[in-house]
Amino acid sequence: MKEFPARSPAAKVGGLVYFGRMLDKIRAHANGELPEDYQENLGKKFDRYCVDFLGVDYDELVQRTKVGGTDEQIFHWCFTKGTQPTEAEIHIWNEFMRKRGWNDEASETLARRKLEAGMADRVDIETMFQFIDADEGRPVAAAL
Repeated sequence: MKEFPARSPAAKVGGLVYFGRMLDKIRAHANGELPEDYQENLGKKFDRYCVDFLGVDYDELVQRTKVGGTDEQIFHWCFTKGTQPTEAEIHIWNEFMRKRGWNDEASETLARRKLEAGMADRVDIETMFQFIDADEGRPVAAAL
């Protein structure tokens, strides 16, 4: 279990999952508080999916986040630099992200991560979001 005060990837900002967690990681890194094992994936994987979805550059988002402001202000800044997804697009994004690792190409990664974390027997962990929550000591959300 990791000691890292980031919110759950399922928490929403502007109706969008994961965005707030990405901001938490950016802020923690800027303050020298991001654990080393989180640093390798900054701007990659889920972070990359998120900025690509919003049509913004990760490094520009980092710089904007360092300027300060609320999560909502930074979220709306993304619309000025990238695209503003529709309600339907946000719903599709949320469902895609919420189910990553469940019967898709990320399933093998999820199984490996569970094994490495000593959670291979946890049948309640079916997605990457559930794994992240369990790994960081949060309750695991109900199954899909």
